Amino acid sequence: MWPIVSGLVDGAFTASLDEVAGAVRMLAERVRVIAEGAGALALAVALSGRAGPGKLVCIVSGGNIDASRLAEILGGKTPA
Repeated sequence: MWPIVSGLVDGAFTASLDEVAGAVRMLAERVRVIAEGAGALALAVALSGRAGPGKLVCIVSGGNIDASRLAEILGGKTPA
């Protein structure tokens, strides 16, 4: 996929599992949105500050998260 997309984007960002779990937790607790890790990834990067200053748009999608994994995240843990 990267060879196709690389000519269309300026770059890419990554986030740690802790950052993604934090974003999943924040979405659930603050705005009552349940998102899987991949769906919360954009928010995790935005919250990290690595995307730079200015306005950002985060597309949050995908609620395919196991209930026990969500409970683990809401309990403050980072699933492996």
